[in-house]
Amino acid sequence: QVQLVESGGGVVQPGGSLRLSCAASGFTLDYYDIGWFRQAPGKEREGVSCISATDDSTYSSNSVKGRFIISRTADKKTIYLQMNNLEPEDTAVYSCATDGVIGWCSTAQRAGTMKNTMDYWGKGTLVTVSS
Repeated sequence: QVQLVESGGGVVQPGGSLRLSCAASGFTLDYYDIGWFRQAPGKEREGVSCISATDDSTYSSNSVKGRFIISRTADKKTIYLQMNNLEPEDTAVYSCATDGVIGWCSTAQRAGTMKNTMDYWGKGTLVTVSS
């Protein structure tokens, strides 16, 4: 019954912007950390950004810090990833994911890396950055 559905992917030129959306449904409680991951062909999955349910604090990987912004609506049913100044290296399938609990994004902020073992995953949306 739990569903995470991404949208907003597409083709964009280098330097352009794109906003991805993740629609969450089926969760009994809306108190959990959630994040965005990406995977390019031939590459391992990479944690991009996450947002904490405790205080809305966020983590972003060094590769996207200062360019991408994660946010969440007040009802916590929609999670956004605003992607600015896109680069060809950003080309990947982007997925939102959560393990349904609180705390792991705060851990990511302290450790400087996101865990990638999650219980719930969306199917992903493709972002292609090319001229």
